[in-house]
Amino acid sequence: MQTTLASWIRDTPDGETAEEILRRCVHCGFCQATCPTYQELGDELDSPRGRIYLIKQVLEGEQPTASTQLHLDRCLTCRNCETTCPSGVEYGKLVDIGRAVVAEKVERPASERLLRAVLRHGLNSPLFGPAMAVGRLLRPMLPEALRSKVPPLQPARALPADTARHARQVIMLQGCVQPAMMPAIDEATIRVLDAVGIGTRVVPGAGCCGAINLHLDAHERALEQMRANIDVWWPLLDSGAAECIVANASGCGAMLREYAHHLRSDPAYARKAEDLSAAVRDVSEVLAPHAAGLGERIGGITGRHAFHPPCTLQHWQRLRGTTEKVLADLGFELLPFAESHLCCGSAGTYSITQKELSLRLRDRKLGHIQAAGPDSIVSSNMGCITQLQSGAPVPVRHWIELVDDALAAG
Repeated sequence: MQTTLASWIRDTPDGETAEEILRRCVHCGFCQATCPTYQELGDELDSPRGRIYLIKQVLEGEQPTASTQLHLDRCLTCRNCETTCPSGVEYGKLVDIGRAVVAEKVERPASERLLRAVLRHGLNSPLFGPAMAVGRLLRPMLPEALRSKVPPLQPARALPADTARHARQVIMLQGCVQPAMMPAIDEATIRVLDAVGIGTRVVPGAGCCGAINLHLDAHERALEQMRANIDVWWPLLDSGAAECIVANASGCGAMLREYAHHLRSDPAYARKAEDLSAAVRDVSEVLAPHAAGLGERIGGITGRHAFHPPCTLQHWQRLRGTTEKVLADLGFELLPFAESHLCCGSAGTYSITQKELSLRLRDRKLGHIQAAGPDSIVSSNMGCITQLQSGAPVPVRHWIELVDDALAAG
């Protein structure tokens, strides 16, 4: 079983074997300085090094316990440790396999199983949109814990009449909860891309990227969702009808870029998954070459903003600085703040399954941001926006909405 664990770690360029990395990765400890849960709790088993030790024990035959599961559950999967690790240990893949093995051996309490089932089926349900609409009607009467999960709607603006007129076409995701919770993000993305001559296509039949099921113990269902999305998107990418898949939710973008990994052993989908993963672009990557021209068309830029880079953007996709450069090139003033590399505590459904720790991380993040004195906070992931919005004294929005507002003002 030890070989199984080692196979999830790539060899380093200098020829060091995966087994040698595995032995050494529990001695270095660099990752502890950038692990949010270790920084908050100070428990070795709530650090990447400690969790790798637990996973290694389980894969070598030791029986996991509820405590083992708790320490793995507390991991945000932010992958900050991967950014820090000098040995190139792909911790995110290790914790995925560790959680899956432990889930098979340790039965969760009924309350946890029920919560995870409700999240899996509720967030993936076609009824989520209508439920969110009802939630908005009842929002003033909801308890704070629920009210913070029901963001108010932004004023609507007209969409372009015909984005199909552009020679360049991209695929936009529509299967996430974002269109129901924060439709202004997708609408702003469509308008801004249209302004630089790029049309957007939402393909019927596409659904959730699979992240929700993957992180809530339903691995096979997640793989089914990945295959279904490939079936829908592949013909457009293969034929050249769409040049890429644009993600304005960095969590979805990170997941899509890992389709190749998750389906690598599937003979029917491995090659398609590899090509699809390579075709995923964050919206900041698409806009970066157009920033100079777009900057000449925008106006009304005011205020100072703090950009919170989601972990799925800066650590999973290694795109730290891309969005900041686009905003700076467009003329927006961004304020630096301490610990911008640490997770805000959102991490998908983590803010619900690990509420207390999530709120501690949120308040830690907001404390540093507020010390910089911004007029607003911007980010590039709906989960982070919802998380920060629930405790911030200033507006929190997706950065593409700022660009859209400036474009309308210009």
